[in-house]
Amino acid sequence: MIKAISQAFGIVPIEIKKLNGYENENYLITAKDARFIFKSYPNNKKTKALLEAECEALLHLQKEGPLSTPIPVAFSCGSFVKTLHIEKKTKLCRMLTFLPGNFLGDAPATHVLMESLGAFLAELNKKLSDFHSYALEARNYAWDLQNLHLNKKYIKHISSPEKRRLVLYFFQQFETHVSPLIPSLRKSFIHSDFNEWNVLIEGNRLVGLIDFGDMVYSPVINEAATALTYLTYDKESFFEWATPFLKAYHNIIPLKETEVELLYYLIATKLCISVCQSSNAKRQQPENKYASVSEKNAWRSLERLIKMNPLGVENHFLKALGFEVKEQNSVAHQIQKRQKYFSPLLSVSYKNPVFMKRAALQYMYDGYGNTFLDAYNNIPHVGHSHPRVVSAGQKQMATLNTNTRYLYDLLPSYAEKLLQKLPKTLSKIFFVNSGSEANDLAIRMAKKHSGNKSMMVLEHGYHGHTQAGIDISDYKFSNLKGEGQKNHIIKAEIPNEYDSQKPIKTGLTSAEKALKQIKNSTDSIAAFIAEPIVGCGGQVPLAPGYLKTIYPEIRKQGGVCISDEVQTGFGRLGSWFWGFEMHEVVPDIVVLGKPMGNGHPIGAVVTTAEIAHSFEQGVEFFSSFGGNPVSCAIGMAVLQTIEEEGLQENAEEVGAYYKSLLKSVQEQDARIGDVRGEGLFLGIEIISYDGTPNRKLAQEIKNQLRTKNILISTDGPFDSVLKTKPPLVFTKENAEEVVEAIHSVLLSKA
Repeated sequence: MIKAISQAFGIVPIEIKKLNGYENENYLITAKDARFIFKSYPNNKKTKALLEAECEALLHLQKEGPLSTPIPVAFSCGSFVKTLHIEKKTKLCRMLTFLPGNFLGDAPATHVLMESLGAFLAELNKKLSDFHSYALEARNYAWDLQNLHLNKKYIKHISSPEKRRLVLYFFQQFETHVSPLIPSLRKSFIHSDFNEWNVLIEGNRLVGLIDFGDMVYSPVINEAATALTYLTYDKESFFEWATPFLKAYHNIIPLKETEVELLYYLIATKLCISVCQSSNAKRQQPENKYASVSEKNAWRSLERLIKMNPLGVENHFLKALGFEVKEQNSVAHQIQKRQKYFSPLLSVSYKNPVFMKRAALQYMYDGYGNTFLDAYNNIPHVGHSHPRVVSAGQKQMATLNTNTRYLYDLLPSYAEKLLQKLPKTLSKIFFVNSGSEANDLAIRMAKKHSGNKSMMVLEHGYHGHTQAGIDISDYKFSNLKGEGQKNHIIKAEIPNEYDSQKPIKTGLTSAEKALKQIKNSTDSIAAFIAEPIVGCGGQVPLAPGYLKTIYPEIRKQGGVCISDEVQTGFGRLGSWFWGFEMHEVVPDIVVLGKPMGNGHPIGAVVTTAEIAHSFEQGVEFFSSFGGNPVSCAIGMAVLQTIEEEGLQENAEEVGAYYKSLLKSVQEQDARIGDVRGEGLFLGIEIISYDGTPNRKLAQEIKNQLRTKNILISTDGPFDSVLKTKPPLVFTKENAEEVVEAIHSVLLSKA
């Protein structure tokens, strides 16, 4: 190599040292009076054109006052890029001057330094504003933020399902918020790789910028976004370091409001490209540690970003740069507007209601820039805006949506997938639009099949808002404003171990009482309906042995047994996919809703062939929207997500940890009477020191957690039970945050 370099440049190397490289090989050349960087690349026409364009850009930067960037060194023939025979291979080669200085990655950050970096990068971009290269303009480069889609094929190489989910989410956000605006953004040639190992500093000032190999013709804001990504991804505080840099950049190249509004998503875009490229590089070059040197910081930053309200980031930068931030209407105004069109019966949560704008996985974002940890909303079962579910709905909506009078593959395919999760005896499905509608249909089926009219229900049970649903919901009909218990309803006491004097025998004792009610009933019973864990009763798991005793007696009367799995189904309980499994029974009808569509309105009744046949003897069943292609596609995506991301297993592991943390607090505070439930379906009974239900304290905890940006709720006969049933993507870290907050409130109220 010494001979080749000497002949090519007329420079005699004293020492040649190989440096780290990603897509090319780099060498530090020490000569008698100077040092240089020698770079070699695969020999092809495309690479040659790009290298020549980069050299032209570097020479352009030296015009009208030199900039601290590398200067191309010409070969003896006058060219800046040429083929040489290096290590028995013909490679494209070039030489650049060496820039002294310390890497930014090895130095402590200061605000003055950040300002210096921002000013330098803006000056560089100003100089490039009148540069042009057809080769660079035509470059279709995967590291260019506007070409995020080129990295999608690498997502499959990310081994962690949690991390894949995070990347897919931000890919989707890019398509929603950034892609439509790219054609309207101002463009220029940019460095595109302003990272801590390309920036050279001395003290608090930048003395050099190297590695122009990522140069592209791209929106100007992508330059600032890339720099912000790398300047903050190893820092504890994002805004502390991002703000001085951006203000200094803006002072030289004033940013447009639209550009600033995109920064949150563009930073996420750069991070996604980085982790996608790292995952691919590790697969192709597992021995090359340089290829994934920034991966840990990139993941850390993506996880931080998902916790940041995009509107909060946008508003912070807009204010910092002197833009007027559009103020959101107050919560009071939002309530007033709501009540103009809706009855107060459509209630809101919390003393200080939350005005929501967006949501992502286990986080929700309000209209004022705040992020809330959602430890309560069980409807987005696999996470708010889950990318797989969103994509399934979008794709199917753009392809076909119709009613079930037509034939289409998704209906039987989804039914088959769903039935694989259920006992073989449950083989027929009727799709509807909600859990309420499903319960209504289940009652009709039970009455048709049995020929009976009476219904046996559980104390504190809730089964929907239809008239039939309200009739069988003690939670509704026993309310002070309710219609009262109707003659055809038999109400059994809830077998609650916590309230029982003899918890070990609670299930059997309650069952014995229920059996007497069955025996004393003047009418035969059409159906017995119960949730495996009674949600509105205060997250109360039915005591062991209860259902196993009741079910056979109901069937002896020709009645059917209905398990309402609207809240407990689809893996939420961790150890069981369905709540009835924890009780070792198989119902005749299963009612599904809420989590089935991750927020999309879909429900179902699953039953036996025999009951379905009885129902067929009546009028035709038809639902305009039940089982439509979009609903089926979304439902299928939910099932696939639960399986592929191991969310049932996550519910079991995180739920057990969550429960253990709560029990630890219970041991320290007698006002926690009980911690109960399974998986990510838990209840915390709040009591007074004398053992009575403490509604006031429960409400204070709920509302205090809301001020700490944590969402939970309350329920139970006295509204004294804290209930937490978060999306299944909930983590142990999330659980710790909730429990620490509950403990903190309890200590403050001691």
